[in-house]
Amino acid sequence: MSESPPQGAERDLYRDTWVRYLGYANEVGEAFRSMVPAAVVWLSYGVSSSYVLADAIDKGKKAGETPSPEEGRSTRVTIAVVDTFVWQALASVAIPGFTINRVCAASLYMLGTATRWPLAVRKWTTTALGLLAIPVIIHPIDRSVDFLLDSSLRKLYPSVQKPSSS
Repeated sequence: MSESPPQGAERDLYRDTWVRYLGYANEVGEAFRSMVPAAVVWLSYGVSSSYVLADAIDKGKKAGETPSPEEGRSTRVTIAVVDTFVWQALASVAIPGFTINRVCAASLYMLGTATRWPLAVRKWTTTALGLLAIPVIIHPIDRSVDFLLDSSLRKLYPSVQKPSSS
């Protein structure tokens, strides 16, 4: 939600409102992993995955409503759903979840070997470090996933032909 939509542009429920934060639920779950039952962490992944699915469906629906020739409609919808789903699954769930999991695991291990703090203090410190890392990792991961998809999956999409002006 760092950027607001251009003036006159339609607000995207999944990217321009508080709903976007649902995509970060699994990172919060990973940060709290050492403090909560595993079911809570899995629930956080359920929330994030639901967000990803809802955004993909929304983008497919919007692509289908775009006025254009009917023959390319199903391709346009499929591309919108697949691109959004893959991008969101990587940038909102898989990569950040793994990253926060490893940050927390490494910090818990290092605190255990480098300090004599009680376990509860080490767990709270690990959770705090995980939560603090979330805003730091978001934009680099987003840009990396853009690059990855631009270099791979998006090269497979058929090019969209502009209508001739004659």
